[in-house]
Amino acid sequence: MGNVKIIELPKIQDPRGNLTFLQNPDHLPFEVERVYWIYDVPGGETRGGHAFKKQEELIIAISGSFDVVIDDGKKKEVFHLNRSYEGLHIPAGKWRSMENFSTNSLALVLASTPFDKEDYIRSYESYLKFTTSAKEQQIVAHTAINKVFVDMVKTTINDCKVLELDKNHRDKGNITVVENKSQVPFDINRVYYLYDVPGGEDRGGHAHKDLYQLIIAAGGSFDITLDDGVNKKKITLNRPYQGLYVVPGIWRDIDNFSSGSTCLVLASEKYDENDYIRDYNDFTEIKNL
Repeated sequence: MGNVKIIELPKIQDPRGNLTFLQNPDHLPFEVERVYWIYDVPGGETRGGHAFKKQEELIIAISGSFDVVIDDGKKKEVFHLNRSYEGLHIPAGKWRSMENFSTNSLALVLASTPFDKEDYIRSYESYLKFTTSAKEQQIVAHTAINKVFVDMVKTTINDCKVLELDKNHRDKGNITVVENKSQVPFDINRVYYLYDVPGGEDRGGHAHKDLYQLIIAAGGSFDITLDDGVNKKKITLNRPYQGLYVVPGIWRDIDNFSSGSTCLVLASEKYDENDYIRDYNDFTEIKNL
């Protein structure tokens, strides 16, 4: 239906838990300006019921399942999402709603524009007028904002902190939203998430030279141990409206995953193996310790 389609995302299988990642232009046809996730949706509720004039979206069922109903003003089509490695790409100008949420479902939405209430069409009658009168919509590219650079040699665990994110509580389910240069001090260039982590396994065990991250327990809980080569600090993440901001030059280990937990990571750079420091001795040498 009008370029609405399912996009297969990478699924990197690992005995320690699976990982799916996505970045533009490899896996989605737009730059990410906003990320939000919907959780705690009561049974029988419907979310959405609106369209966007300019915004594109990619919707993923990270956990559980739900249906996305797409309506172009002439016909409807239902897409059932129930796999963490599939995303539904919805171009601008499509009326959509989300329904039939399973218990403990978690919906992740990547959006091409920052929040703009003027971009929403919330009345179906107004939407029908829009579809009959609107000409081709031109999506204006957003200029990337340069982040503040830090010297990874000098960073410490005190540069990392837990950020309180907005929790928009609603009867139909909660939403937490993160926008570039708003809730996080960087532009989001990559999104990935860990899931199906067996009990007793740990992830991480590396540091980054230039990458900034916001790590969220979008579902369940886990512990993150931060290490700057001198001091260590353990932080428990167990709320989907809190994120751990991690700067470059910090070694991290993630463990104590609860059953069914999901570790969501928003990253400042696209994947680059050269940015990883995977040997702890190399890490302490780079930190001049």
